[in-house]
Amino acid sequence: MTSSTTIPDQQLARRVDEFDWDEHAAQLDRRGWATLPGLLDAEHCRALIALYDDNSRFRSHVIMARHGFGQGEYKYFSHPLPDVVSSLRTALYARLAPLANVWNETLEVAVRFPPTHAEFMARCHAAGQTRPTPLLLRYVSGDYNCLHQDVYGEHLFPMQVTFLLSEPEQDFHGGEFVLVEQRPRMQSRAMVVPLRLGDAVIFAVNQRPVHGSRGAYRVTLRHGVSEVRHGQRHTLGIIFHDAT
Repeated sequence: MTSSTTIPDQQLARRVDEFDWDEHAAQLDRRGWATLPGLLDAEHCRALIALYDDNSRFRSHVIMARHGFGQGEYKYFSHPLPDVVSSLRTALYARLAPLANVWNETLEVAVRFPPTHAEFMARCHAAGQTRPTPLLLRYVSGDYNCLHQDVYGEHLFPMQVTFLLSEPEQDFHGGEFVLVEQRPRMQSRAMVVPLRLGDAVIFAVNQRPVHGSRGAYRVTLRHGVSEVRHGQRHTLGIIFHDAT
């Protein structure tokens, strides 16, 4: 029997490929985020949550309150990444890299992203960004995550993906995933992303282009989590660039 944390690469790639990526690219262009409903099933979510207490799988454990990040905690995976995390990272990157290149071209950024994640990792590692950034996060009652960006070095992929591993209104209450967008000379806009167990949300890490009447301009996004009122909430974060 195949373990939930060792789903074959081909199976995960098929799941990722089944989504309408033209529509998701349009949503990312329009609002800076898009959801992939039910990409992971309940068994996969439980298996990932079970990894949290196995410290041998992680390189770092962060208590948010010690750094002013909020309340809650998270752990960065160490190498080798769990197969499911590595496979998702590879398959999702391949779908997002073309849009990342369009964004950089629109923003007149010279950097272009290679077609495979392995090639992008080689670029990161050559620049000293060798620490893996995928992470598991755990929140309990009263926990929250302040608005922030996951920027870890010179080489930054402009999108990332978060998976909700717990069921809202069953495993926890509150704890909404929040994005705040800041446009030039305008007030900030808050967006609450509706997620269920196993859903993924793709969103801009830092900046994205928006097309206006005078051409494209940059908007800045930050993300966070509202206060968990009851229960326990787990998420998986997949960031495509590694850290220094």
